[in-house]
Amino acid sequence: MKNILCRSCLFWVVFLFCHVAYSYSIKVKINGLKDSTCYLGYYFGQKKYTPVDTAKADANGNLLFSKKDKLKEGVYLIILPKIYLELIITNEQDITLETDTSDYVGKMKIKGSQESKLFYEFQKYMIEKSQKMQQLSAKLKQTSDPDSIKAINEKGKALQEEIKKYRDQLYAANPKAFTTKLLRAAEEPEVPDFKLPSGHRDSVRAFLYYRDKFLENLDFSDERMLRTPIFIPKVERYVNELTLQVPDSIIKSVTTILTKAEANKEIFKYFTATFTNTYETSSIMGQDAIFVYLAKNYYLKGKCFWADTAMLRKIKERVTILEPLLIGKTAPNIYLADTAGNYLPLHTIKSKYLVVIFWDAECGHCQKEVPKLFELYKSSLRSTGVSVYAATIERQDNSWMKFIKEKKLFAPGWFNVRDKYNHTDFRNVYDVYSTPVIYILDENKKIIAKRLGVDQIADFLKNYETRLKKSN
Repeated sequence: MKNILCRSCLFWVVFLFCHVAYSYSIKVKINGLKDSTCYLGYYFGQKKYTPVDTAKADANGNLLFSKKDKLKEGVYLIILPKIYLELIITNEQDITLETDTSDYVGKMKIKGSQESKLFYEFQKYMIEKSQKMQQLSAKLKQTSDPDSIKAINEKGKALQEEIKKYRDQLYAANPKAFTTKLLRAAEEPEVPDFKLPSGHRDSVRAFLYYRDKFLENLDFSDERMLRTPIFIPKVERYVNELTLQVPDSIIKSVTTILTKAEANKEIFKYFTATFTNTYETSSIMGQDAIFVYLAKNYYLKGKCFWADTAMLRKIKERVTILEPLLIGKTAPNIYLADTAGNYLPLHTIKSKYLVVIFWDAECGHCQKEVPKLFELYKSSLRSTGVSVYAATIERQDNSWMKFIKEKKLFAPGWFNVRDKYNHTDFRNVYDVYSTPVIYILDENKKIIAKRLGVDQIADFLKNYETRLKKSN
């Protein structure tokens, strides 16, 4: 019996020892720091950092971050008063670091993390070379002598070559290091000097080359990349800055990202969910087409493992409403009646352009915008072939008719209508969740604009006409 008990005790000792071994411990000593609360967190998404721990520095600058669970791997920040220190967290999570407030990076000493040690060695080197580059730049500003300028530029070029050689050697010596992966990811593509037949620089070809190579050093198979200051911002730049901001181009770029992201389920989940939410809630006209594309090609095709039945049902309902309302689609016909009670279906209005506004006489914003639209219509829109289909969301006459009469909203080509007998579910059909809501249709009743403000209508139509003339 005693042997069994001893074995049992030994088992629990080993279990507890192993359990503690898998926790993290980050011991920090910062000379010159006293009695300060500090924080530990990691980079993620739009946030600067996601906090995970807090520690209080004693009078000697000692503090300890430690918990039972292992940290998720990535780039972490130790937030100090007025400054932060970065730390590379991988499977090595028993780390000691010491530095000084007089030179946080230069005096950094690290034990227990080869990744962080490599990272700070790189930083120290780059700070030294950056200071030399700044000195050369200062000298360049102080001289106008051609020979001196040439000599300084040659030194600058030699310094850049030296930095590149150092990077290449670091990569070659540490090919599997996470730090190497991060530094490669941060690099910008080197663009060849493309020339036109005239001898001038081919800026278009240069840009396309830059864009095509921009994502080359990003590892979409490594979940740790999500918790870095490089990965997500670089993807966002690719989509938001290096992509023409029209739905078809954005869809192409987003698809490129998600195809790469399929290499890791958490990275795929992050970008799919982020893009879908971004374009569903976007205030930029036409970007709901991107949401519809993502919903139909990813969520509703069963590719999103995190989406439960309730989420999929809501997404499907949203797609059902939005898809018929995308720019370029034929606007759904609705059967409303005018002030005399005569039916006036939307598709029966003959006009070069038709402004459709859904409004409510009880809505304070509508009370300002509808009369403003009416004045704009009378002063300029009507003469350019525009009609207005002004549809109230009210079912009864009272406030609607009172407002129309008070504001004298009567003019040829201006149609006041309502759904008195509830024959058309136009609130859902036209996604009217607030008022006023404005759509602009062409003569074939295709949607060419939506959710504009009254002040935007004239400029939109002017620009639209210009684009039409250029395309013909």
